[in-house]
Amino acid sequence: MSKKSFNSGAGPSQRQLRVGELIRRTLSDVLNQGDVHDPDLNRMSITVGEVRTSPDLRVATVFVLPLGGEGRDAAIEALNRNRGELRRQLNRSLTLKHSPELRFAIDETFDRMDETRRLLESDEVQRDLEDGDDGAV
Repeated sequence: MSKKSFNSGAGPSQRQLRVGELIRRTLSDVLNQGDVHDPDLNRMSITVGEVRTSPDLRVATVFVLPLGGEGRDAAIEALNRNRGELRRQLNRSLTLKHSPELRFAIDETFDRMDETRRLLESDEVQRDLEDGDDGAV
């Protein structure tokens, strides 16, 4: 069985996870230190939540969220405008065979957590949980 068919349908490889985390840390540092020469981007506080890389490590999707969740479109626009400079900063810090193309997307993890929390606290769910407290497993 070839390696390619073995990993098909599976999650990301250890290498993808490791490189994604290195990119996440590096981009977080670059954005926090204001190393990009764009005053609009430097005024924003942006959290880099996760980076997912393609299997060949040539594309990195960077999931970001501006502080407080406000100005999402402006943050994505500023990051896209400075994509080349951010990629050069990555090249200086990381030794990768290929510098990945950066794609930016809003990290919706917190929104999903808030929605899940809201659902769990709803009257219907609470009622169902109380009905299920009869000790049955």
